[in-house]
Amino acid sequence: MKGKRWTAFKMVSMLLVVVSLACAFSLYNTDEVRFWTLLAITSLTALAYLTLFSASQKNLHKFVTEMESQLNLTERDSLYKFPAPAVIIDGEGIIVWYNIAFTEQVYGGDAFGLHITKIINIDLEKTFENKNITVSYETGHFRISAVTTEKRDSDSELISDLTLLYFDDISDYITLEGRFNDIRPAVIIISVDNYDEILSGEKDSEKAHIMIQADKLLENYFDEHNSLLRKLSNDKFIAVAEERDLKKMTEDKFKILDNVRKIPVSEKSPVTLSIGVGTGAANISEAEQDAKQALEMAQGRGGDQVAVKNENGFEFFGGVTKGIEKSTKVKTRFVATALMELINSSSNVIIMGHRFGDLDSVGSGAGMCGAVRRLNPDIEAYMAVEPEKNLAKPIINRLNENLTDELPIFISPAEALVKMNDNTLLIIVDTHNKDIIESDELYERAKHIAVIDHHRQTVNYIDNAVIFHHEPYASSASEMVAELIQYFSGIDKLPSYYADAMLAGIMLDTKDFVMRTGVRTFEAAAFLRKLGADMVAVKGLFANDFESIKHRSRLVSGAEIYNRCAIASDDSGSPDARVSSAQAADEMLSIAGVDASFVIFSTPDGGINISARSLGAMNVQIIMEKLGGGGHQTMAAAQFSGITVHEAKAKLVGAIDEHIANIS
Repeated sequence: MKGKRWTAFKMVSMLLVVVSLACAFSLYNTDEVRFWTLLAITSLTALAYLTLFSASQKNLHKFVTEMESQLNLTERDSLYKFPAPAVIIDGEGIIVWYNIAFTEQVYGGDAFGLHITKIINIDLEKTFENKNITVSYETGHFRISAVTTEKRDSDSELISDLTLLYFDDISDYITLEGRFNDIRPAVIIISVDNYDEILSGEKDSEKAHIMIQADKLLENYFDEHNSLLRKLSNDKFIAVAEERDLKKMTEDKFKILDNVRKIPVSEKSPVTLSIGVGTGAANISEAEQDAKQALEMAQGRGGDQVAVKNENGFEFFGGVTKGIEKSTKVKTRFVATALMELINSSSNVIIMGHRFGDLDSVGSGAGMCGAVRRLNPDIEAYMAVEPEKNLAKPIINRLNENLTDELPIFISPAEALVKMNDNTLLIIVDTHNKDIIESDELYERAKHIAVIDHHRQTVNYIDNAVIFHHEPYASSASEMVAELIQYFSGIDKLPSYYADAMLAGIMLDTKDFVMRTGVRTFEAAAFLRKLGADMVAVKGLFANDFESIKHRSRLVSGAEIYNRCAIASDDSGSPDARVSSAQAADEMLSIAGVDASFVIFSTPDGGINISARSLGAMNVQIIMEKLGGGGHQTMAAAQFSGITVHEAKAKLVGAIDEHIANIS
């Protein structure tokens, strides 16, 4: 017994002795015999009490000490012989003690004095924070729990701190978890790209023969991977595979894409597949939804590829062929009708493209602005652009100088933000990527959004649009806008200057109708010519000054060839670098033996950009995506910050090597 209660007990005991003696002395003057008798008895009793009290106190302390010693010995012996591994480390992570199980199950050598990380790869900082950590070792898997004890002196200064690490063997649970993950179902949805376009004009017998070959290849492939395959329609299939079998498909990079592409289809484009995979979901219903979203992503990126959606995002395989142009315009008519209804129900319309807008971004936006004004003169329509951060100043200047509209066509994003309200329609053209839109503030403020874009779909796409008109087979956003406005009422009287702007956008992205052109591209151009587009005037929009031409020539002359890729660099930070670099990348494609071209250049604000081009033999979109960028198979880009041109070039070379290794 210690503390205040023990002190009070001793004081009461002494008080009883004193009171007894006082009572005896009170008889001194009344009865001497009784006094001495009572005094003798009281004194002997008090002496005996004090003697026994002192002895009992010593025995109690001895008992407690012996009991505590016995308990400590029992604890130490039990911990030493405990069947689970345990080890004690000091504040520096040095092992000062360990039990038998530690030597038997974890480390068989002499661990005393070793740093714990020499034996097991463990995060000491998290360990000292008493966080449970799971580690894998040669002998199994363990969950490590920590208990820290500190010893301090009378001044509360830390003398020592020791941490007991307790190893809980969870190997059985890890094995069970691995088996569970291996047999988790993944849903796979397969679609034949542009089924009607591929088989159009073929005889019925040829159509049947082609699809029988495709069916057989799919059946054999999924049988080989122990998976269930069912045909939903002529051009769509669904499969269910276990995770371990899906892993094998991933390792062989879904070779079914290559096998199906070998099916002969007259002189037309080959049969290709778009495949969406949903895996890692909580249940099979969620996996199916993920597979549908992944299929949309694969188709939005041009088809002939696999998109796998898991808990970490998207992963892509394939995408080596060009997308096949859709001949039908049914979707365009539906979108045009829905867009007209949305415009007519809005109070005003704001249009914007991507940052550093080019001729296609500004041309398509201007064309849509003019179309909205002609569709409903009571609705104000503007295009928001940054005047000082724009590559399409020739179009902007030409429209401002020649159009006599009462309202300006182009306004700054800040001015557009003032005009926005809850009933404003925001139309985004030539991009669907949230990261590169002209103004984040306009996007966040808008309640109603429509997207018109032709770039292959990226993961960070605008997912809250009322209308998402995405056509990766189109040559340009200007082509898509030209198709849409054909179904707007009263657009046959659209001023020719708007037609010039859209035609300039088409010519930019098709390199004067050389790349990514189809029947619909020329139909859109013919419609714009009907509106009065002037080819000579449009060609004048592409004119460059003498300094830009010299800059482009220096880039081309300083290029080097690496793995059939032409790579040029420029760290001057010239304001004209964006235009010159894009033109230099186009020009380098004319070099014999070059499949792709890349120009790395620094911008005035200190950033590093890459312009990438190809003629289709190499997919520059995939290469740029490895660097955080994106675009088309034949035209893409990437941006960096905080690195040099030399470091960006090293990253580019690594991405090229990785891409070549993946397709070889």
